[in-house]
Amino acid sequence: MEVQAIYDDGGMQWFEQIGRLEQIENDDAERNNTIMGAFEIHKATKRRAKLRLGMSGPAGSGKTYSALLIAGGLGGRIGMIDTEHGSGDLYADLLPEGYDVLPLAPPFTPARYIEALHTLEQAGVTTIIVDSLTHAWSGEGGSLDRQGKIADKSGNSWQAWRQVTPEHNALVEALLQSPCHIIATMRAKTEYVQEKDERTGKQVVRKIGLAPIMRDGIEYEFTTFLELDVQHMAFVGKDRTQLLDGTIFKPDVDTGKQLLKWLDSGSDEIKVAPSPMRDEQKIELIDAINRAETVDELFNAFSTAYRAATALSDAAALAELTKVKDARKAALEAHSDELFGVHA
Repeated sequence: MEVQAIYDDGGMQWFEQIGRLEQIENDDAERNNTIMGAFEIHKATKRRAKLRLGMSGPAGSGKTYSALLIAGGLGGRIGMIDTEHGSGDLYADLLPEGYDVLPLAPPFTPARYIEALHTLEQAGVTTIIVDSLTHAWSGEGGSLDRQGKIADKSGNSWQAWRQVTPEHNALVEALLQSPCHIIATMRAKTEYVQEKDERTGKQVVRKIGLAPIMRDGIEYEFTTFLELDVQHMAFVGKDRTQLLDGTIFKPDVDTGKQLLKWLDSGSDEIKVAPSPMRDEQKIELIDAINRAETVDELFNAFSTAYRAATALSDAAALAELTKVKDARKAALEAHSDELFGVHA
């Protein structure tokens, strides 16, 4: 009878158990809705896009020449960032409509490249040729140069990369987010091979280009990536358009027209309206940067700030946060120099 009395409670225990299960299910459903709400699922749709073309090759392979011909096929106003000591002006009569040149001298920091990109964008060009992107990596003031100098000063190579990598990533992001078509040339590591000439039967020496002189994996950032040889022939190493994949050809104006047709053959591209950063969020990020006591802490604080500003497409906030970061970095370096007696 006592056992019966325990369970004969008018169903209260049953309701309590079921209620708990329902509450768990409701909590799970609410949690799932919250998680799902952070993402958007839509039917895959081809949309209009801007070209992101990378080209690498050894000296004499015709990178600049080929880039201009392809840009001519894309149409519109062309602007070139020239880091090759005036070579951008050598082909002034190549295109009937001509093109503009923005000479870029050392130091070849990623920040100066970004500034040059924005200058051409604001000038109204529709296609930007970066000739060449290699200097941002291995040129005077480029990422390798900066990393080496920071490592020599701090004695910590890993810490040096932690400062340089965000700068390099910011340049890649600027290339990808540009409203213009982008054609970026890169020098290639050169090697000489000896082979038999089928026509004469004699051994000849031939120059070939290997990997681009740029940070590993740069090819993955582009829609299409071409590797040029000294005969000015392009091998297509990567091609998301599937128009040129696996082919070997000589780039010309028709190449640009062919790519443009594919780029324009879709619905309107998605345009994300810029959303300014809230003042409270900016103040919090600035405070975190200014509280950094070490370069590592500064790297982490600025990385958070950079991602937040980039996600909102707020260039003004990014510029302000970068200025605060630079000031804090200078203060930390000055303090470090005093500790080690550099200014003694």
